[in-house]
Amino acid sequence: MAELTIVGARQHNLKGIDLSLPRDALVVITGPSGSGKSSLAFDTIYAEGQRRYVESLSAYARQFLEQLAKPHVEAIEGLSPAIAIEQRALAKNPRSTIATATEIYDYLRVLYSSCGQP
Repeated sequence: MAELTIVGARQHNLKGIDLSLPRDALVVITGPSGSGKSSLAFDTIYAEGQRRYVESLSAYARQFLEQLAKPHVEAIEGLSPAIAIEQRALAKNPRSTIATATEIYDYLRVLYSSCGQP
């Protein structure tokens, strides 16, 4: 599938939005404050992708991850499991790594523990 298709997105400021986005490309979402950019990117697309990602893990691994609520959307097609990096100021800790600063460390820890062999 060459595109991500969203039908009937009604999360927060979104009022039944339908759109198609290209896959395997850099997509930028712009607009004025309060127009629904974060609602589309994080609360709709990422929430559904993260939900699919968590469902792909074992029940044991799922217990360690926070699951987002299912977004208010009629359908999303062509979406792969997803993780996201939220925008925020980084804490200045000399012991931080890229993984801890972006909070992907928790996901990597669960992934490695589910794939590892005792």
